[in-house]
Amino acid sequence: MPPEAIGDAALSIRDVGMVYGAGPGAVEALSGITLDVAPGEFIAVVGPSGCGKSTLLRLVTGLRRPTGGEILLQGRRVDGPRSDVGIVFQSPVLFPWRSVLDNVLLPIEVLKLPKARYRDRAMELLDLVGLGRFAMNYPAELSGGMQQRAAIARALVQDAPVLIMDEPFGALDAMTREQMNLELQRIWQAQRKTVVFITHSIAEAVFLADRIVVMSPRPGRILDVITNTMPRLRSLDDMLAPAFAEQVRHVRALLGGRGAEL
Repeated sequence: MPPEAIGDAALSIRDVGMVYGAGPGAVEALSGITLDVAPGEFIAVVGPSGCGKSTLLRLVTGLRRPTGGEILLQGRRVDGPRSDVGIVFQSPVLFPWRSVLDNVLLPIEVLKLPKARYRDRAMELLDLVGLGRFAMNYPAELSGGMQQRAAIARALVQDAPVLIMDEPFGALDAMTREQMNLELQRIWQAQRKTVVFITHSIAEAVFLADRIVVMSPRPGRILDVITNTMPRLRSLDDMLAPAFAEQVRHVRALLGGRGAEL
């Protein structure tokens, strides 16, 4: 999706900065971050460790407030946690004593929404992520990839228009990670949420995203925003295409020649 197609942004980040602490020991994590994300767009953010990617997501979700600039979500300023954002963390964070279905319904309980009304939606989402027949199982009975699918269903259950994903597949083995990339692409095609996806993998960013945001070392700044030229839907075979390799090289060059995993 080209930048000129943004129009009324689902997410607007305006000159955002973040400083931790004060005085000589203060740490500037982010500086001058400006970005618009269109409704239904899939954005991937890549950058070296410590560049502030996860800090940026905490600001977008309202878990922290920036020390400079502002963030608008659905046209309203973010000044605290919001119910119109779904979050998928680096680990699934499923409660072991709750069934998969009850884990998916947890946000509904936290938001004090009528649980019975959302039960059917939760089951539909579990079917969507391929876990329908595991609804009554417990997390310990699922593989790592299956647990992360449950976490994605949980993030979607309240039907929030924006989905924030903080390196959700980083702990998975290579084959499971590739499968989860395919699954996430399929889910995104079906749901068309606005997605901001943090990753250390350049190849993963190019495979999944409409645009790739490349960040500098700390303090994190946006070095470039690259429009992905690969057509949808993408298959794993597309990773062998010259166009895919060229975009990976472009991002790696911006990052100073670092490897595919930063």
